[in-house]
Amino acid sequence: MQGLTLRNTLRKAVGLASLVAAIATPALAADKLTYFTWSGYELPAFNKSFLKEHPDGVETSVFSDDDEAFTKVKAGFHPDLAHPCYDKIARWNKEGLLQPIDTKRIKNWDTIFPVFKDLPDIQAGNGKVWMVPWDWGNTSILYRTDLVKDPAPSWNLLWDKQYTGRLATIDAVHDTPVVAAIMAGVNPFDMSPADLEKVATKLREQRPVLRAYTTDMTSVEQSLASGELVAAMTWNASATALKKQGVKVEFMKPKEGMLTWACGFVMLKDAKNVDLAYDFINSRLEGDSGKELITQYGYGSASKAAFDLVPKEELDRLQLPADPNVVLKSTVFTGPMKQNDELAKMFEKIKAGG
Repeated sequence: MQGLTLRNTLRKAVGLASLVAAIATPALAADKLTYFTWSGYELPAFNKSFLKEHPDGVETSVFSDDDEAFTKVKAGFHPDLAHPCYDKIARWNKEGLLQPIDTKRIKNWDTIFPVFKDLPDIQAGNGKVWMVPWDWGNTSILYRTDLVKDPAPSWNLLWDKQYTGRLATIDAVHDTPVVAAIMAGVNPFDMSPADLEKVATKLREQRPVLRAYTTDMTSVEQSLASGELVAAMTWNASATALKKQGVKVEFMKPKEGMLTWACGFVMLKDAKNVDLAYDFINSRLEGDSGKELITQYGYGSASKAAFDLVPKEELDRLQLPADPNVVLKSTVFTGPMKQNDELAKMFEKIKAGG
């Protein structure tokens, strides 16, 4: 399994170089919004009205996962807006990285589904929030239906020895270790030392069968399309992309539950372009922007206004209910993890062969 170690080493080296470059980048012009987000979320189609009012008005930097984003910002990278997921908001707040966002300045705040806008860790009091929800989706197993015949609907597929070397999983503490915890029969979000050891055992069982831990979904999609991989942990967007290409894949509904996540916009404490930040958020919450998110990636918009613009047959094709509560009844919502740091250290050790 030397490939796993090499991939990990290269990923860390690239991450370190990216961190140094981000911190060393000179401050951008004061009239240009700086936005720090996941790769793929920088598309102009998601904020058309902002660009109409502010042509070339946003400078985007990307991260591969929440932990990388947190590390860069904590180390001194200073964007105006960032796009982490809900389970990390308390961690960002604990470090004093955020400023509250005034919901009175969010034009479409009332269109956001209550299940997202009422999340406890985003509440900042007096009509303010730490995060404006924008997107939600699922994490599950994407598998080749012609190469994996009628698999049991279970996360156990990513532990199946008959597919050794042809499986991949997501290299993020809020994905693979959470699933390992579910499979070990423990609460992923509040674990005792004994529970952590059970999760470690489950992760060690999995490591020898994997080809890679990765957050590079483009490479995963290419490997699934070629047959190099037969199954991998992915997000909705990979299923949508490969089905559009005619690849025979299915996004599994494990009996243990898919993971459901929600992400959104946070304003950094030292943001230099606050007014532009509000303009950007408002643009992103327009119905048409959310429609683009749904139809291009198969993710859910946090705004009901977006779903109102997508035909039911398209939502059915994407297997995306117009009401997120329907999904949440049968999935595991990714919330704050009390043992995040301990789990992250343990995961790194296991990936390295420990």
